[in-house]
Amino acid sequence: MNRAVPVIGWARTPVAPVGGALSQLQPHELGAPLVQALLARSGLPAQAIDAVVLGNALGAGGNPARMLALAAGLHESCAAYSVDTQCCAGLDAITLACGLLASGQARVVLAGGAEAWSRAPIRQHRHSAVAYERPAFAPWPERDPDMLQAAADHAQRIGCTRVAQDAHALQSHARAAAARAAMAEEIIALQGLDHDAYPRALRAERVARMPVAALPASGATECAISTVAISPRADGAALLLLATPEACREWGLQAAALWRGGASVGGAPEAPMLCAATAARQLLDRLDLGVPDIDCWELHDAFAVQALDFRARLGLAPEQLNTQGGGLARGHPIGASGAVAAVRVLARLQRGQRGLACIAGAGGLGAAAVFERAGIP
Repeated sequence: MNRAVPVIGWARTPVAPVGGALSQLQPHELGAPLVQALLARSGLPAQAIDAVVLGNALGAGGNPARMLALAAGLHESCAAYSVDTQCCAGLDAITLACGLLASGQARVVLAGGAEAWSRAPIRQHRHSAVAYERPAFAPWPERDPDMLQAAADHAQRIGCTRVAQDAHALQSHARAAAARAAMAEEIIALQGLDHDAYPRALRAERVARMPVAALPASGATECAISTVAISPRADGAALLLLATPEACREWGLQAAALWRGGASVGGAPEAPMLCAATAARQLLDRLDLGVPDIDCWELHDAFAVQALDFRARLGLAPEQLNTQGGGLARGHPIGASGAVAAVRVLARLQRGQRGLACIAGAGGLGAAAVFERAGIP
């Protein structure tokens, strides 16, 4: 799809670790204040929204998008699509929403993700009384490693040491802490929290003493994954308000940015760390853009090794990626993380600049989107 989609506005909640300030809220309770803020800012009435497309990975059934539409006061005729591509869901929801607009099925859509990890139901198979945390992401157990193990094995495969990973995580926290005031405009306060709760000042000596979370299958300690090099479990939500050019003219809306394109890709299920880079490359090629054409790069880095490898594969300098901290410093509200990355890109762009948000997901999935901060031509 070559047609650019106007982005009217964006907003997100703070991201808070599981058990923290947002732990009493369900996905629709996280998202409803964002819907109301976006409607208020744009001047749109609730009945103008034709559809909600919402990423959610842990709801275990139901239709979180419909729950959100109703809880936010949207008209009962509003369509609702819930998307579960795990970590990629929030960014995939935005791309799917743009498809609805391009095909004429909708004229104004809210899209993004909401994840209440703290309130996620217990999963259990009917034939067993044993609860499980993680479902299968591939039909072959030998090709479906735990994400933490996949990260450790990938670190050894590319020679990424614990020292390098910990240094990246330390930098991510420092950047996020320094940018707290700059992020205030994109965040809608909830439960008395008006900033991401997890970023903190860390000393290198303390980080070096943090426990090991995973070793490569070989048992080699040099490329171990420490607890600081993992994005923690979190609650949060993020939404974009999207519209067709025709709807903008009808409702008197001014686009703050444009969605230029999105990519949702698959790769080897045992190598999920590679999929964000694959999605980014495919999207740039499709849009006939190069790395120098992107002014802002935002990767949800669930693992430090993933960010370091992404940077190397795209040829980015350290100062180009996640300049205000990434998922390592914020946390990982799974189905919302890609949408949070999109909001982070949009909030950071200056007029005329382009930005790319991307994420990888369990099972060997990747998603990316390019945005441009500009008005409707």
